[in-house]
Amino acid sequence: MRKSRVLLTFAALMPALLVCCGHRALAQAAGQPSDAQKSFDQMKSLAGEWEGAVTAEPPSPMVPDGTRAHITMRITSRGNALVHEMQSPGTPLDPAKYDHPVTMFYVDGDQLNLVHYCDAGNRPHMIARPAADGKTVEFDFVDLSGGNQFGHMYHAVFKIIDANHHTEDWTFMMPGDKPMHGHMDLRRVN
Repeated sequence: MRKSRVLLTFAALMPALLVCCGHRALAQAAGQPSDAQKSFDQMKSLAGEWEGAVTAEPPSPMVPDGTRAHITMRITSRGNALVHEMQSPGTPLDPAKYDHPVTMFYVDGDQLNLVHYCDAGNRPHMIARPAADGKTVEFDFVDLSGGNQFGHMYHAVFKIIDANHHTEDWTFMMPGDKPMHGHMDLRRVN
């Protein structure tokens, strides 16, 4: 009698357990990608070369009017990572040059991670929020490796307008916790 009551209780609780605890695992087992994988697939759709205008708020002598950026995004590691590299348009990728910030995107468990290898000499780590609209991937700061004497990247938002147009918004936290916002309006380079 006691054994059947335990089985009955377990059977009654099973649907709630599946919904609460196993929803993601069941979805993945059924071939449905996690929210992190969906966001990562969105990011991977940006693979290629991009150019566009850069603006800063507040205005900064580091980003004068008319500044443009060239972004290269490349899928690597058998599709498990995305490399994002910033440079000035018209400048070659020179392996001896040191001023091209690199950002890596990858899924770990149920989180889409961003690690930015910054020219400020540190590596901020951010995690994406689930994207409700299917076109925006927003990253929040988690932690920092390396020094912080020159500040660090704090937030990033990627918005896909269409297959050939996206925007990137980066927030850099200056020393003294003063945010500087950079906006890039980018078009795919054919």
